[in-house]
Amino acid sequence: MLTADQKDEFNALLPGKSTEAGATRRTALKTALGVGYAATALPIMAQTAIKTPASGLAAGEGIYDIEGFSVPFYYAAPEGKQNLPVILVVQEIFGVHEYIADTCRRFAKAGYLAIAPDLYARQGDAAKYTDIGRLLSEVVAKVPDAQVMADLDGAVQWAGENGGNSKRVGITGFCWGGRIVWLYAEQSKNIKAGVAWYGRLVGESSELTPKHPLDLAAGLKAPVLGLYGGQDGGIALTTVNQMKDALAEAGKKGNQAARASEFVVYPQAPHAFHADYRSSYVKEAAEDGFKRALEWFKGHGV
Repeated sequence: MLTADQKDEFNALLPGKSTEAGATRRTALKTALGVGYAATALPIMAQTAIKTPASGLAAGEGIYDIEGFSVPFYYAAPEGKQNLPVILVVQEIFGVHEYIADTCRRFAKAGYLAIAPDLYARQGDAAKYTDIGRLLSEVVAKVPDAQVMADLDGAVQWAGENGGNSKRVGITGFCWGGRIVWLYAEQSKNIKAGVAWYGRLVGESSELTPKHPLDLAAGLKAPVLGLYGGQDGGIALTTVNQMKDALAEAGKKGNQAARASEFVVYPQAPHAFHADYRSSYVKEAAEDGFKRALEWFKGHGV
């Protein structure tokens, strides 16, 4: 049974949903972390899907340990470089697949060590699902926020030991990962700035997800740039305005990170407008958002 939040998430992903019957028509199946597209995200829009070459980069898979569990990740960085600024790339609802890996390579081309840990790894393999509803209820709904925060801490540590500068860290994330950006910016002292792409700001509290971004606005430790779509079917602009008000109030009380946080809303963009492999992609908004993200990180010392 899906919660109200999960149903909203499901509806926001339409019309690109996948079904068991359509699985036989899909060819770009994921075979390894960051390779191929998640089955639930197919079929892809090949004419708009961006393919960033790995030439000049060190890129691939790895693992790091958190309390005895090996967390798999995809990373990309300029080859042979050290002391690199770090970007944590947080997966969308479909996990770490080709789109997330390509986003890591884009940041690497801009001079960053980008790392995308598989934050569902303990709960299941998102690549094996062909139905979004089942993916949400059987995997995503079982992922505790506390686990995600610890795994991101582990990613920062790995990056700092492998060519990255752990004092210059930013975080970005999409959809499910957009919400995580806000949470990590409140709970961690590891980062200097965040960029949240259409991350949910409010929701039902549960044992696994006790707080949501709006609840945590007053404690923000790093400024966040929120990039949202005016036509998002799952994230009401009223919640964006609520978050703006909460950040403004926190800023008045002396929270510098809250005061520095900003929102950009693209009026004609739907949910997942940065996802170039899907029909929701809006080229102008996606390109402008990525440019703003790079400027945001640079402007905040990442």
